[in-house]
Amino acid sequence: MPEKTDILAGIASYNNAGTIGHVVKAVDAGLSKYFGGKRAVIVNSDGGSIDGTTDAVRTASFEHEAIFTSHPAYAINRISMPYDGIPGKGSAFKAIFRKAVEMNAGACCVVDADLRSITPEWIELLVSPVLNYGFDFVAPLYSRHKYDGTITNSIVYPMTRALYGKRIRQPIGGEFGFSGRLAEYYLGQDVWETEVARFGIDIWMTTEALANGFRVCQTFLGAKIHDPKDPGADLSDMMTQVVSTLFSLAERHSSAWREINGSLDVPTFGFRHHVGLDPVRVNIERMLRIFRLGVKELGPIWSDVLGKGDFRELERIAGDNDASFRFPQSLWTRLVYDYAIAFHKKRLPPGHLIKSLVPLYLGRTASFFMEAADMGHNEAENAVETLCAEFEANKGYLVNNWK
Repeated sequence: MPEKTDILAGIASYNNAGTIGHVVKAVDAGLSKYFGGKRAVIVNSDGGSIDGTTDAVRTASFEHEAIFTSHPAYAINRISMPYDGIPGKGSAFKAIFRKAVEMNAGACCVVDADLRSITPEWIELLVSPVLNYGFDFVAPLYSRHKYDGTITNSIVYPMTRALYGKRIRQPIGGEFGFSGRLAEYYLGQDVWETEVARFGIDIWMTTEALANGFRVCQTFLGAKIHDPKDPGADLSDMMTQVVSTLFSLAERHSSAWREINGSLDVPTFGFRHHVGLDPVRVNIERMLRIFRLGVKELGPIWSDVLGKGDFRELERIAGDNDASFRFPQSLWTRLVYDYAIAFHKKRLPPGHLIKSLVPLYLGRTASFFMEAADMGHNEAENAVETLCAEFEANKGYLVNNWK
């Protein structure tokens, strides 16, 4: 039998030798500083790295004497192990869930292997709500650049909030805390041959916690510093997997969300403050070019999914010049709901359907970037909240057309 543990911290990796040592040391320091009287283990679930990632996990050294006045009561063990199944983050997490169940962990957390901004306090903020307050699921809350996280801001957050009635701001944030009983629930689900095994894992974890009555909260971690991506260049696979999973979960849990109206805040831990953020470079002209090409080439698909009236509206806004281009929130909200309905009714193969959404998403994102160009952080955040209110106000459209 594996040794039992109070806390399990998981790190999924693939060729992260350059950053994972820092992450391991931060996790080690967080466990030692805040949970020194608990048994803890760090589990690295690796996808077959060939750059020395697993060696970096084993050799990363942290000198407790340099910071702490006393030693932890127990040594913090490290386990680095390969995972099996479909290559991807979800498969790596499945191995972490299995280890958590085997070791009867009371509280768990997972963090990305390429973080540059992780601090020891992240571990306390992710684990304490589970260990000390009885929560089952802890979502991260970050301070992000107004141009970052566009899939979250335009699709995942508004729809998840409207469906399940809880304001989890970063449903696909990447870092999570969760209870041992939720890890056991996750492990028992038959989803590991689907998109959940890849990029779909984050929204799946959040939604399953929301839809099944687990106690949920969020915790403010500050800035998440990672390599910024141009929304017009690096999104196809991720968006397809995330949105496919989002829509699949809407089908699975339709009985849970159809009677929910409005949304409520969830308990939030941590001290919220604004921090300096890396700039995010975007190519608005490229996004608009792809959107207008979609209007020309995807007309039959968009007319079928959205109806001829909304397609004519797309043709109209596509004719505007770049400076005056705007993609109305009300149109975008109906459009996302229409795609969820088309997915439910299997009008097209799921992969083809979601790929046809990409040019529309780019058009809406370009519009937001131009609207937010002169906005401060709080103004841009309020614009996202306004979009969420639009999704909630129009949820009846989704409910009425679902059958």
